[in-house]
Amino acid sequence: MDDHLKRLWRHRGATLPTPRRGPRQQLDLDEILAVAISLADASGLEAVSTRAVAARFDKTAMALYPYVGTKENLLALMQDQASAMPALSVAQEDLAEGLSGWATALYEVYLAHPWLTERSWAQATQGPNEQDWMEALLGVFERFAVPPASRTPAVTMLYATVRATAQTAAAYSRLTDADLEAWQAGAAAVPDAYPLTAALPAITPNWQDAPRAGLLAAVNLLATGLQAGGPHLSRRD
Repeated sequence: MDDHLKRLWRHRGATLPTPRRGPRQQLDLDEILAVAISLADASGLEAVSTRAVAARFDKTAMALYPYVGTKENLLALMQDQASAMPALSVAQEDLAEGLSGWATALYEVYLAHPWLTERSWAQATQGPNEQDWMEALLGVFERFAVPPASRTPAVTMLYATVRATAQTAAAYSRLTDADLEAWQAGAAAVPDAYPLTAALPAITPNWQDAPRAGLLAAVNLLATGLQAGGPHLSRRD
């Protein structure tokens, strides 16, 4: 296991590598990541650099390297650390409830750390916290006997929907009054040539609640489809 993987799995049995040269270890990796995550939460990923993080400890960027490796390693460590999964309810009476609990929990993590949605799926860390989410989702599928052939596309749909709705919610939170007026003016100017679009009902009266409401509606729709594809779907205790 290389040093980066040891850092990712340091709280799951891997031995954290220590600097081979220079003074004895003076920094704590969890504290380094807490600072980096706070920078990203406040100002986005563009605010994160080894130099900016090291400056919070009165260190140089080079001094940070033995603890986190490259900047990409730092971002991956941040990503996994910020993805820590809260305790999920095990009292799931049906598939829709199980999927909704998983999806809303991940949605809240993305809202707390909007920059997570800027990291592409190609940059998955393979770290323990991200793996926990996948295992928990597959556990819901297993508990309610979702057909194996349906699980992979359902995983894709759920992750994509949670990410998209969280991105939208984060963007809504940044709208100014002027932004909202401009958006409403544009919506009002849609030509009559699009009657179906104009007739589309709102998913909720409050537009700010639309991302969460859309997520829950999509999850329920998916659960209904999965149940239709598996007539004997039932809870496995």
